[in-house]
Amino acid sequence: MESIERVSAAAEAADGAAPLDEATWLTLRHRPESVRSWVRDEGFALLVGVELSVVVHPDARGRGIGRTLLEQALPEDGELRAWSHGDHPAAAALARSHGFERVRELWVMRRRMDQPLPAYDDARVRSYRPSDAEELIRVNAAAFAHHPEQGSMDAANLEERMAQPWFDPAGLLVAADGDRLIGFHWTKQHSPELGEVYVVGIDPAAQGQGLGKVLTLAGLHHLASKGVDEVLLYVESDNHPAVAVYSGLGFGHADADTHVMYRR
Repeated sequence: MESIERVSAAAEAADGAAPLDEATWLTLRHRPESVRSWVRDEGFALLVGVELSVVVHPDARGRGIGRTLLEQALPEDGELRAWSHGDHPAAAALARSHGFERVRELWVMRRRMDQPLPAYDDARVRSYRPSDAEELIRVNAAAFAHHPEQGSMDAANLEERMAQPWFDPAGLLVAADGDRLIGFHWTKQHSPELGEVYVVGIDPAAQGQGLGKVLTLAGLHHLASKGVDEVLLYVESDNHPAVAVYSGLGFGHADADTHVMYRR
């Protein structure tokens, strides 16, 4: 674990993007027996189900270590998925040479918080309460039914996320209609300077009411009250309605802020 953390930290510092996502870190820390790993001083490969990660220390790149790790970890057949966090040309070439195709792009969009925020007024929006847990899981599952990374969140996974050092109940905003939740915006604060629109989920039965924009604004006002300088979010590049909402709220996307999924 120490080598994985060390190489990951060095790669993130060099690339400006974390090489492992939150789900992988949670699995490593809470269910390490479900992770197959190939670890050396210069890098590592991890296989979690059909999710493959290969990370090489910046000082050791260009020596074929990534290719060696990939070929050690690569099963002979079966579906595999792998992310390139930052759309690296070397990762694209390695993927092509081993039968992977580019299937998905995830954009990072960013907003400077010195821009004025529009006001919002919706009495349905409030902070999370522990009694909301079951409803939050229900709305999340419905909102992300076709999104495997997010939609599978259950009570145990919710508890794991809420046990993370960054979790702040005041930063989890929900919209309620009586006893039922109809949407939520979970914010995250990475540092005193950086916040994140972590997850915005709307019950399909409540879509079309502008609730996504309202909840996004509620979370942005919360992060502004914490004094962050910048807020980022992740959105599918082909989710044009969401991109339009976020663009209208002052978020922008740079080509370098693109994460790519490859699949075999």
